[in-house]
Amino acid sequence: MSGTTERVDGRRARGERRREEIIAATLRVVERDGVAGVTHRAVAREADVPASSAVYYFKTMDDLLVAALTAASDAYIDQLTALQEPGQDAVRAVAGLARVISGAGGEGRARALAERELNLLAARRPALRPVARRWREAVSEVAREQGVDELTVRRFAATADGLCARILLGDEDLTEARVAEILGHALRED
Repeated sequence: MSGTTERVDGRRARGERRREEIIAATLRVVERDGVAGVTHRAVAREADVPASSAVYYFKTMDDLLVAALTAASDAYIDQLTALQEPGQDAVRAVAGLARVISGAGGEGRARALAERELNLLAARRPALRPVARRWREAVSEVAREQGVDELTVRRFAATADGLCARILLGDEDLTEARVAEILGHALRED
């Protein structure tokens, strides 16, 4: 009996690894080609799996894009949580993401750009909206922990979102210190 359980668990683990490979491949396709480049076939090619695998794990394009956005959002939320060390200024934690976004080798920037594009797609694809809201809610929670009113929470989240867009556009050199300064100003109640 235990041999059967091990085989089933092994298949389940391989299936989960394959699913994760397909999600990672989806994000690489979005990073390289934008959302317009995402098809089941393109993702399968990127993941080096049969085309039928992408469709098996993600029946619809929305299923695939939701999984990709969830993975990207979870990674940013995990980074934000890691930056929120006990006793650390919450503004500094959010500002630390500026370093991640503009990180060495452009890797962080490419992922942030992919995540931003997937978030914008939520305006047209309702299935993505709940996941798109998760990141903003995580940033809002950082502000709430500072004991400010809800209007200030919204201002803080909108400022963080706008700063992310400005960093990705590359219009100006927004250092972590400058981002922290702007976020600190947004967090002050009027």
